[in-house]
This record gives sequence, C-alpha cells and structure tokens, in this order.
Amino acid sequence: MRIVFPIFDGFTSLDAVGPYEVLRMLPGAEVVFAAEDTAPVTDDAGRLTVTPSATLAATTSADVLVVPGGPGARRNLGNEALLGWIRRIHATSTWTTSVCTGSLLLGAAGLLDGLEATTHWSAVKTLESYGATYTEERVVRQPGGIITSAGVSSGIDMALRLAELLAGRVAAEAFQLAIEYDPQPPFDSGSLSKASQDAKDYLTAR
Repeated sequence: MRIVFPIFDGFTSLDAVGPYEVLRMLPGAEVVFAAEDTAPVTDDAGRLTVTPSATLAATTSADVLVVPGGPGARRNLGNEALLGWIRRIHATSTWTTSVCTGSLLLGAAGLLDGLEATTHWSAVKTLESYGATYTEERVVRQPGGIITSAGVSSGIDMALRLAELLAGRVAAEAFQLAIEYDPQPPFDSGSLSKASQDAKDYLTAR
C-alpha cells in the first residue's frame, strides 16, 4: 500500500507527521514523502526539515494521498505543476485526503467542487471559493474517496478513521493505542466556536 505525502517549503509539520505515525503501521505500508526535488524541505516555523524520498515527477501513483497544509499550501494555490500532480495522483488513488489548509490545494485542483469539506478555521472563505461547502466537523468523508480534516491535530483523527476503512476497527484501535492517542486537553479552546475572545485576540496580535 503506497501512501504519498507531498511536501513543500512552509508545510505544517504535524499535518504530515501526525497521519504518518498512524498510517505507517498499516500492513504493507510504503510511505513516500515527495517534493519538487530531493533537497530538504523546511516547515512553516523554519526549524524542522524533512528530506523527501522521491520527486513529484517520479511519483506517479498512490493508494493513499495525504496533502498537508500550512502557509506553504496557500503559497502554492497557483502552482499548476503541483495542482496538476495532485489531480493525476488522485486519479490513481483509492483515498485522497487533506489536513488543515491542505484542503485548499484539493480545492484549487478542482477536487472539492460541490462537496462538503473542512479546513483550518482561518481558511473557510478560501475553501468555499473553490465550490466546497464548509463544515465544522473535524473529519469529513465525501464520495470519490475524498476525506478532509480540519486544523493541524485533526490529521491524527483522519488517519485513524482511514486506518479503520483500510484495515478494520481493531487495527485502528491498536494503532491508536500504539501512539497512546488519548486526548485530554487542559483547555476547551480547540475550535473557533469554543475559544475565548481573549485567545482570539492573542492570535490576531501576534
């Protein structure tokens, strides 16, 4: 089973690494991090680098496509080379998925028109400009094997749901246990509808 993550400068690391930690445990998993070339790719904080294992040009098929987000995703919304590659890989894949603003790249590639989808709360208007209908759900499954997930941490939820679809509930539960994913956040501030105005103002002022 070939699982492909396209990465680009400015991607959010957990968008890729979170799903990777789950999906790499699937039976027969072959994980590919693909980029324009094989030079190290730097995340949105400018501190963590990932070395791609393949180029986009050499990656022509996938069983599962996982598109991360981040500021780099927004910068690539007009990158027809990347968008065309996403369309081609989607045509070969059983599942095409996104995390956070990775859904904007799916939208720009024309894959979300007429579908419900989710994304980071800051990107709703952009997502809907591609013909998608935004929903606040953390994980949204749609026809055609498309699954979108909301902000950064929701990629783990998406990957566990996908693991269930691919390998069954027991396997997905085992993977969750392996990474001890048992969220108990100290604050109930994980979505725009729950966060305090002070928290929102703090982000705006940064």
